[in-house]
Amino acid sequence: MSAQPDSTAPLRVSVDVTSLLHEATGVGVFTGALVAGLAERSDIDLSVFAVSWRGRDRLASAAPAGAAVRARPVPARLARAAWRRTDLPTARMLGGRSDVVHGPNFVVPPGGGATEVVTVHDLTALRYPEMCTADVLEWPGLLRRALRRGAWVHAVSRFVADEVREAFPEAADRVVAVPNGIRLPAPAGPTTDASAGHHLAGGLRYVLALGTVDPRKDLTTLVAAFDSLADEDPDLRLVIAGSDGMGAEALAAAIAASPARDRIVRLGRITDAARLALLRGASVVAYPSRYEGFGLVPLEAMAVGTPVVATAVGAVPEVVGDAALLVPEHDAPALAAALAQVLSDQALRETLADEGLERAAGLPWSATIDGLVALYRTASGR
Repeated sequence: MSAQPDSTAPLRVSVDVTSLLHEATGVGVFTGALVAGLAERSDIDLSVFAVSWRGRDRLASAAPAGAAVRARPVPARLARAAWRRTDLPTARMLGGRSDVVHGPNFVVPPGGGATEVVTVHDLTALRYPEMCTADVLEWPGLLRRALRRGAWVHAVSRFVADEVREAFPEAADRVVAVPNGIRLPAPAGPTTDASAGHHLAGGLRYVLALGTVDPRKDLTTLVAAFDSLADEDPDLRLVIAGSDGMGAEALAAAIAASPARDRIVRLGRITDAARLALLRGASVVAYPSRYEGFGLVPLEAMAVGTPVVATAVGAVPEVVGDAALLVPEHDAPALAAALAQVLSDQALRETLADEGLERAAGLPWSATIDGLVALYRTASGR
């Protein structure tokens, strides 16, 4: 008779933290918060690993205190090529023995005896493949292989869960929505208060957009909306902060063609402190995305009491509720009108700020961690 697992022992969870070894994106923010939250729990025995050769020297520094580091570096390109055809290398080879292996970036290694959980943040690779890099386009095929092995899918919103069930019907009973949450920011300090944001923006009044410059963020439409606001509001600035992505060339062209280009501030990659300062100092945060599986930026803005204007796409309405103004996608006049409304109406700004603070307080990151641990236990039978 085989021994039954000890239900009182901590659940051994191994997490792929490859996204923490390179420039942070939304997935990196998610992964960092995930392992930090798991490391704080006494019922989880956490280990981390990475599928990377170039980033192998950064793995130890990326791990939270209390997590075991499993450093068996394998080049990501070779691993993915192997996983398209075989179930090697396994998570046990990469991250040691565990009960659950979690791939938080669309791909999970073959478990090698461990239960597999993979996070799907959106279905851009299927809905808008023209907006994706070659690496991103690989994950649907790898997910199908993982599903055939019995993997479970963690969806970051109910919207994504429904999309996954539609696109991958074989996984319907193994798709679990555990919405993202937010760690409420610390009180403002000299580098994270509104005045620091004003300094970075070069002015007291500005519309802020945050995130990697990708085509689906539709920042060119935001520039067009700002152009229509600029003449009526000569003190207003537009601040766009984030690393260059596939949409960088189009954004640069839109800014160059803008009659208000001298009031458009293009910041590249910024620190966490600068991000918080810009959010606190902004008059309004604009989020003109064409498709979203969640929408962390609006939630971050609401957590510091900054009004939000966003597009009514994907999971954004699910995230913001009634705490933001929503407009159609790719509609510069509608976006401009909503921004103008927030900028000119003090009572509306105060209402959106209050409702945003309440909304963010109701989506704590601790609830996300609780939901994921419950998913691990259900999937593994532990």
